[in-house]
Amino acid sequence: MSKATQSPLLSPELCAQLERLELVTRKIFRGRMKGERRSKRKGQSVEFADFRNYVAGDDLRQLDWNLYARLDKLILKLFLEEEDLHFYALIDASLSMDFGDPTKLEYAKQLAAALAFVGLIRADRVRIETIDQPVSQRNPVYRGRASAWRMLQQVGAIEPQGGTQLATGVKNFCMRNPGRGIVVLISDLMDKEGYESALKYFLSHEMDCFVIQVLSQAEIEPDVKGDLRLVDCEDEDEAEITVSAPLLRKYHETLNTFCSGAQQFCAKRGMHYLLANNQVPVEELVAKHLRRRGLVR
Repeated sequence: MSKATQSPLLSPELCAQLERLELVTRKIFRGRMKGERRSKRKGQSVEFADFRNYVAGDDLRQLDWNLYARLDKLILKLFLEEEDLHFYALIDASLSMDFGDPTKLEYAKQLAAALAFVGLIRADRVRIETIDQPVSQRNPVYRGRASAWRMLQQVGAIEPQGGTQLATGVKNFCMRNPGRGIVVLISDLMDKEGYESALKYFLSHEMDCFVIQVLSQAEIEPDVKGDLRLVDCEDEDEAEITVSAPLLRKYHETLNTFCSGAQQFCAKRGMHYLLANNQVPVEELVAKHLRRRGLVR
């Protein structure tokens, strides 16, 4: 049994499912190294793709001399090229994520680890970061199955932190990572300054952006009643409320408006959005819901 399958984040059963998947992007990105991914670009590989006429400057090694002998024309043979993909997981580790059973942060960590594992077994380049990182702190890039254990150690060590706004965290991420690829933001999007300015920073990058909003079942269907004193876990603001049926209806309306607003905001800007309940197993979220969204296949 490999070290990766001994991690509490990835069970042997989950790893077996993940090994059958690969990350997908709607965009074509030129990787630095050869990987296991089929590109729509034509390059130098072993799988034939097409022919085209020779033009000045083309690689003479790709000429089909048999066709030249028969047609007296210079024809190039084109091949499908394989390339690596850059995958980034950006985890919101703010104090609001330290809620639920499992906590939203633990769920986010398992989800990020699962997607990163898919990338590693397909020889993609993988980097995992958190919202609270300063601009100067760049986490390592992992590549290949042998890196899975180090990736899992990094993700497993992530702890809830406070003090960084979502917009600041995303801005810092974009400044650290100016390249292309897939970025998956895993967050509850609960920030008093809003999520809109944070997500807009992704628009300056040529990345395929996925926003996965993680909420706990206790937030989706709160089982509370009576008089309560609520304390904000991040800034310690307090509010006293009396839970009643009308108040719960208002809460559900507000939550639905918030989530649908995030979905529409992302859709208008070419981003993918998915609402994730922490009671849905990660393997189901990845293999079913994220496959439907086009992140994996």
